[in-house]
Amino acid sequence: QVQLVESGGGLVQAGGSLRLSCAASGRTFSRYAMGWFRQAPGKEREFVSAITWSGSNTYYADFVKGRFTISRDNAKNTVSLQMNNLNLEDTAVYYCAGTASSGVPLRSRYVYDYWGQGTQVTVSS
Repeated sequence: QVQLVESGGGLVQAGGSLRLSCAASGRTFSRYAMGWFRQAPGKEREFVSAITWSGSNTYYADFVKGRFTISRDNAKNTVSLQMNNLNLEDTAVYYCAGTASSGVPLRSRYVYDYWGQGTQVTVSS
């Protein structure tokens, strides 16, 4: 039912910034917790950040703390990920995900019901 579409990926130099956006279509978007995951070549999909349906709680992987910021605008049906001070290890396909479940571990990829197609982020030296 819910469709997610990521945008904003691209090529950026190390130390630079990029902002990803996820547009959602669905009747109950405001009740979905949202997350960002990424997957690099040869690696498993890993947790990056998440935000609860109200936006009151946010979660971050250790490797992005202080660099990335997640936010959402329920009125516009969007969730964003501001990425600053990017490094080579941030190169990956970034996926937006949503879950209607409550009280679930948002750091786990297994709790999400819907996924976007992904957007490529490439960080160059």
